Amino acid sequence: MITIIGSINLDLIARVERLPAPGETVPGHGFSTAPGGKGANQALAARRAGAAVRMVGAVGKDAFAAEALSLLADAGVDLAYVKETAAPTGTAMILVGGDGENMIAVVPGANGEVSPQDAEAAGLREGGFVLLQHEIPLSTVEAALNAARSAGAVSLLNTAPFHAEAAGFLVLADYVIANETEFDLYATELALEGANREDKMRAFAHRTGRRLVVTLGAKGVLAATKQGLLHVPAPSITPVDTVGAGDTFCGYLAAGLAEGLELEAALRQAAVAGALACLKPGAQPAIPLRVEVDELMVRL
Repeated sequence: MITIIGSINLDLIARVERLPAPGETVPGHGFSTAPGGKGANQALAARRAGAAVRMVGAVGKDAFAAEALSLLADAGVDLAYVKETAAPTGTAMILVGGDGENMIAVVPGANGEVSPQDAEAAGLREGGFVLLQHEIPLSTVEAALNAARSAGAVSLLNTAPFHAEAAGFLVLADYVIANETEFDLYATELALEGANREDKMRAFAHRTGRRLVVTLGAKGVLAATKQGLLHVPAPSITPVDTVGAGDTFCGYLAAGLAEGLELEAALRQAAVAGALACLKPGAQPAIPLRVEVDELMVRL
């Protein structure tokens, strides 16, 4: 069982020829809504990878809630630990440019009501897995990491979005997953020594004993353990929309590890899934099924 403790949003997506500069207005040529939120995205990815998944989070008592949970419910994610609050369901306003790049503004809403008590009551167990992100209160993330350690569960922390104050509890996670920008910022906060990113990744792994995974976009993914560095390339693609690719990677990585794959195999599977997620618009609608990932892996 993989327990995801995190955010649940409804994404409001506008398509534009190019992303605007500050103060600029550009015309749009399409609008849609889709379930999102880093926690929910990662839960759906882990479920589509074949794992049993439980979601812990919060939504509002509003019209957005049902749509935000719709794909999770359809996929068979356990939603018993998703609570309703007086705050509105979280939303993300997303602009997607013609080159597939994006700009996102997130309004947390009910996600801000996910409490340390919710994390501690999630029933984490020895041998289970818990996946976390930074779109819920950091006090809740830290409480969940401590609860996982006490229970003997394996914890994965996706450090997005960056929060400097989170640097102090990264050591609590068994696996830390960051993109290259986030890791560079945390490396500064943690005063990691090294002439380059790779050296600083090694320093983190040796200092903490934890496994560090840094996604590099089209360059693939780099992982650091006490045994050394591991690089996994990304499939060559022409992206349509990169929204949700990182979340797809995280969910598939958790599912692969929970399935018993070695780290390198889990990373390869997750990298392929993340690439496939870039080939369709939206976050959750673009998350590939396991059969699609397996088919591409056979061809690589």
